[in-house]
Amino acid sequence: MKDKFILKKKFSLQNRIFFSLIFLSVISSILISAVSVYQFKEEARNYHQFRLERKESSITENINYILTTTPYQLTEDNLSLIFKDRIHELASIHDTEINIMDLNGKLLLSSRGTFSIDSIQTAISPSTLQAIKASPNNRNIDIEEDGNMRTRIVYKYLNNLQFKPLGILKIPYPEETEFYDSEVKNFIYKFGQVYLIMLIMSIAISYFLSNYITQSLNQLSIKITSTKLGQKNEKIENIPTSKEISNLVEAYNDMVDKLEESYIKLAQTEREQAWREMAKQVAHEIKNPLTPMRLTVQSFDRRFDPNDPDIKAKVKEYSEVLIGQIDTMTSIATAFSSFASMPAQQNERINVIKAVRLSLEIFTEDYIHFQPYEEDLFTLIDKTQLIRIITNLVKNAIQAIPSDQDNPKVFIKVYKHNTNIIIAISDNGTGIKLADAAKVFEPKFTTKSSGMGLGLSIIKNIIENYNGTINFETEEGRGTTFFVTLPIS
Repeated sequence: MKDKFILKKKFSLQNRIFFSLIFLSVISSILISAVSVYQFKEEARNYHQFRLERKESSITENINYILTTTPYQLTEDNLSLIFKDRIHELASIHDTEINIMDLNGKLLLSSRGTFSIDSIQTAISPSTLQAIKASPNNRNIDIEEDGNMRTRIVYKYLNNLQFKPLGILKIPYPEETEFYDSEVKNFIYKFGQVYLIMLIMSIAISYFLSNYITQSLNQLSIKITSTKLGQKNEKIENIPTSKEISNLVEAYNDMVDKLEESYIKLAQTEREQAWREMAKQVAHEIKNPLTPMRLTVQSFDRRFDPNDPDIKAKVKEYSEVLIGQIDTMTSIATAFSSFASMPAQQNERINVIKAVRLSLEIFTEDYIHFQPYEEDLFTLIDKTQLIRIITNLVKNAIQAIPSDQDNPKVFIKVYKHNTNIIIAISDNGTGIKLADAAKVFEPKFTTKSSGMGLGLSIIKNIIENYNGTINFETEEGRGTTFFVTLPIS
């Protein structure tokens, strides 16, 4: 079933139209040739039938003349005497063999020579005798075939002047088909030449006709395939085509208009939803440091004593708590600001190997290993954003390794794959749980006790903004590898 589906899918409409027209041309040619050959054979049969009837009529008139002028009495026993001297004359005049038989079907006389008399059928079969007798005009025709030779044999009664049967006249007529066979061969030969020219013309016409019919559909298919939500989709204009395909074109153009309207509404709805979610998150994150700040102020107000000898230490402690919470709020504002703003495309041609090496200089962990497989790999990206991507992923890899890990390792590999640069950052940490794998790049998702879960979401936006991709492979308890793919330039 799958193979049939693939075959139908590959057999395009253009090919179907093309082969259908060729098939019709071949079938029509075969039918024309078959009808023509049949017509030739039918004409040959009619010609021989007409010629036999004419010979039969002429011979019958001569025999009747002989019977009316013979001096012998018209009886069955005298047939041999009556035609003894005349049968060869009749055969010569009419250029055919003549046989006279009695009413029982036994041969009496034949125009053949005595040396060939043994090859003549000397008796008529009972079925033929019965057919002659039962016929309204006492006449019957048999057809004998010997190889390619076909012979018509006429049997009819010889009547006396009172129309009583005296004997049976047998006239064999061999059908000479050489002329018609030659005509059929000549016709087939000439028709084959004409057919070959017609076939070549039909192939050319079928190709251009099928191409013309499907050209508009191909253009429409290309337009539909390239239609995407969120981009400017061009309408189809000025395509010469049929009324039916014009309806499809109009439907496509109408769909483009509606798609653009839907995208505008969808984008507006998504922006509103995103800002609502952002507002909720900002409010939630700001409330977290405000609560300890309020408690600290209230506690300090209750315990404040200007005469307390430790008043300076308490003020300092109070100030440090407030400053710590203020720093927390500042980091929250910075993170959301970074998430809300998309990075500008500088299209700066950066050597990825050097940029990664520079990014790793800020890390002091001795278990971080950098392994480049190429000396130079270039891509178009903002250098600051690339460093931000590397540092964020490496920092996540370090944090994914437990502090009591015996042999922590972080590997950074950079290599070329087809037309892309692959940056692979691996760790042997705890890995990502299967339930959390689908939510890794979502805003606000984090498995750490600190942070707001915006880091991976931000770098995903940066990478995709430069026509790249990011994905990962993980095994719980064994570690995780993140793959950043960027186009080579």
